[in-house]
Amino acid sequence: MDDLDNQIIAALRADSRAPLSALADALGTTRTTLRARIARLQERGEIVGFTVLTRADVMHDAVRGLMMIGIEGRGTERVIRQLNGFAEVRAVHSTNGRWDVIIEIGTATLEDFDAVLTRIRRLEGIVASETNLLLKTRKAG
Repeated sequence: MDDLDNQIIAALRADSRAPLSALADALGTTRTTLRARIARLQERGEIVGFTVLTRADVMHDAVRGLMMIGIEGRGTERVIRQLNGFAEVRAVHSTNGRWDVIIEIGTATLEDFDAVLTRIRRLEGIVASETNLLLKTRKAG
């Protein structure tokens, strides 16, 4: 992938429904070149699909945050299974570094968010955690 391919992907991430002529103008290329590049990116599997992001997708949870979790010993798989059972847990990520797992949490209120944190911290095997609230989403997708 070259610089133009990366610019095309960035433009499509911003608005995949933009007319080809508008995208071509913004990228300083022709519609024919743009169409051919997009087709080639799809054929090579760099672009695997297009999607729609609605306001509800972004605004569903009034309170969102990331919780970094340290797990004692070999209990990671068990803790992940338990975390997957929480309706408020939107995603569970394994990671490297100081934390064993990072989870995304979404709730309607701060009180609900606090209650979820308390329930998670009580799980057997969790020895440390750090939580950060997400204040504003500047790019999603």
